[in-house]
Amino acid sequence: MSNTNPQKYDALPLTEEAPSNSLYNAPPSPGPGSRYDTPLSSTQALPSDIPAGAAQPRFMGPAAMGDGAPGFSRDSFASHGYPSERGSEYNDSVYALNADPNTRSSTYRDDPSSPGYGVPMAEMGSSNSGSNRFMEEKRSTYAAAQPRSKRRKFIIIGAIIAALLAVAIALAVYFTVGKKDSNSDGDSDSDSSNTGGNNNGGGSNGGRPVNYVKTGGDGSEITMEDGTKFTYNNTFGGHWYWDANDPLNNNAQAQEWTSPLNTSFKYGVERIRGVNLGGWLNTEPFIVPALYEKYLTNANPPIDEWTLTVAMAEDTGPGGGLEQMEEHYKTFITEQDFAQIAAAGLNWIRLPIGWWAIEVREGEPFLPRVSWTYFLKAIQWARKYGLRIQLDLHATPGSQNGWNHSGRFGTCAWLNGPMGYANGQRGLDYIRILAEFISQPQYSDVVCMFNILNEPLVIDDVNALQIGRESLRSFYVEAYKIIREISGIGEGKGPLILYHDGFLPRNSWPGFLTGADRIGLDSHPYLCFNNQQSPDQYSAYANVPCRDWAKSFNDTMTDFGLVTSGEWSNAVTDCGLFVNGVNLGTRYEGTYEGVTRVTGDCLEWTDYQNWSTAKKADILRFAMASMDAFGNYFFWTWRIGESLRTGKVESPQWSYKLGLQEGWMPLDPREADGICGSADAHSGLAPWQTGGTGAGDIPAASMDLYPWPPASIAHAGPPASLPSYTPTGTIVTLPHPTFATTSGDSVKVTATPDLGNGWAHSADRALMAVNPSGCDYLDPWMSSDAAVPALCTGAAAAKRDEPMATPAP
Repeated sequence: MSNTNPQKYDALPLTEEAPSNSLYNAPPSPGPGSRYDTPLSSTQALPSDIPAGAAQPRFMGPAAMGDGAPGFSRDSFASHGYPSERGSEYNDSVYALNADPNTRSSTYRDDPSSPGYGVPMAEMGSSNSGSNRFMEEKRSTYAAAQPRSKRRKFIIIGAIIAALLAVAIALAVYFTVGKKDSNSDGDSDSDSSNTGGNNNGGGSNGGRPVNYVKTGGDGSEITMEDGTKFTYNNTFGGHWYWDANDPLNNNAQAQEWTSPLNTSFKYGVERIRGVNLGGWLNTEPFIVPALYEKYLTNANPPIDEWTLTVAMAEDTGPGGGLEQMEEHYKTFITEQDFAQIAAAGLNWIRLPIGWWAIEVREGEPFLPRVSWTYFLKAIQWARKYGLRIQLDLHATPGSQNGWNHSGRFGTCAWLNGPMGYANGQRGLDYIRILAEFISQPQYSDVVCMFNILNEPLVIDDVNALQIGRESLRSFYVEAYKIIREISGIGEGKGPLILYHDGFLPRNSWPGFLTGADRIGLDSHPYLCFNNQQSPDQYSAYANVPCRDWAKSFNDTMTDFGLVTSGEWSNAVTDCGLFVNGVNLGTRYEGTYEGVTRVTGDCLEWTDYQNWSTAKKADILRFAMASMDAFGNYFFWTWRIGESLRTGKVESPQWSYKLGLQEGWMPLDPREADGICGSADAHSGLAPWQTGGTGAGDIPAASMDLYPWPPASIAHAGPPASLPSYTPTGTIVTLPHPTFATTSGDSVKVTATPDLGNGWAHSADRALMAVNPSGCDYLDPWMSSDAAVPALCTGAAAAKRDEPMATPAP
């Protein structure tokens, strides 16, 4: 044993080995396209020479403004030889798509006086519970082996005094550091003793020990669930908080300038400085290339998570199997990433998930429901470090855009084509299930935003040949009704609801649902992809974000309400491994299908180890100009994984974490404030926009404009003539977390907190929309020109009431 302040003990006459402490070491818990710019219309045939592995980019749509015709790419700043030319991203090609190794301590400390490792003693009479268990075991051994003496009496008295001292210190720490005054800023919406905090453990754990240290700031040591320790480095006044006997405590604070979780976030006043955790619970080839590279030699290399999970399941050799996906969940993002995000001055996380976190149905190959377990871990870790989460439904059945990150590359068959209405029904059910969970008071202070669907592809009604504008808005209104029926109206009741702009201009959204309770707009401005790439360096782009984005975002804050840049990156070319898709090549090098011009060698844009200090400074300037132009943002993405073949990050402009390490992202994001000319340009929202007076007062005429179902589904017709599901399926409820314990210094867990039942609104008892038995349906991803089956029209399906039970997770 190691003891930095040793006490002298008489020799122990032990005749056998001391008991193993394996009892105290809980088993470790898991740590954490089409090749053309323009989506094909129903009248365009797929090319016959698509190379194996071709995958759809995140967004390559036709021009949404001007007189651009289908089939032509948008211009972009990158495509002009002169990025200083005036433009906007609506005329651009929009591509919407642990610094140190962990260390383990083998030092066992049982002395309450050990600096940094002190273990306060438990209450009097609690010899086997609480923090003094190891000391009491030693003392009980003395009692059996030594005669009583005055010395022992003094030791006992000393122990009592030490225990009382420890209690006093613990109370002082709790009330001065942990127990923040929830009314200190006059904007509290909850008592910190009753609302969330850190889920690092909790529930009744049968007396298994967990880490006793409750809170700490810069330089404090943190012990993770598997016993691994790391030092928390946060120079911004943030502090973590975790109490095994109060696991829903919200006392953590990411930075001193960010509201702690036990107070309300001030939208429109406080800036959202966020980052995406892309590629973690919803994989994308360019973010986690190693997962896809493993199967590149397959006859049909995987190009999306659907085909990746098929390849994994078919891999029966050593290291194969679908278990690889959970191993990815365990290792790609861990607790340390959350600590590092807070330490980077960021205060929000946007977390994409797919519908397979809830369930899968027949024929869907995804690993079912396991990613939900890791979403719960994300809540746990965010709570611990004072971070807030935007839940982002990134993939829905049928695909809302046909791109690889929607789960399955191919046709956009959500609110589009013969299965569009049925897929929309299923999507509403998943939104409802997620909203029921995150609206529970145990989680609503951590998961504060809900982006109900990522990047539905509208563009415009004339050229898109995809989702219709009005049917998308009908879906949005119906989702709003569902969520607010669950949560209620007003600040602190359920999440702020975010709607993606569908790649429509931001100035087309003001007037939509004016008066709605806490809604916002999600917009994804990217600069970089077009058939005509530019060789210009970052210095030429320095002022582009301020000039062409700042006013638009500010105007939207005024005219609509909260707007966030939910995705953006530092990329100004399409260089990077799999950025366009698996084996798709790049426009920059002229290897992308249909591009003949060679602009240059992508090595210049990916070989970050050899970037000059000046180039990194130019990227930093571009990044900070973007941050200020947006005001509220989530960078895409926190981490890009290393290539299996080269061992390094091959898309460096997309990694915030790498940018911090290499010097092209700001160590303090506040340094960006004011770069575009005004430090307070984004301040203030109307009361109804933040859940205040008038929240939820939507004129009936506005609601009536967008009935559900919509009058028509794009490229299919009236919903009554289309396949539809019936509300006869068993509802899925999402499980609450179960907390693992931490090995090392210990305290018995005695609390049994209420973790919720997954269902915030008990009166909501409607069943799920499912396909009745005996009814024939098209493949949910069927193209929009497929014939509609005669058997399961809306009227025919309604006559069949046999439920298809949906198993709970």
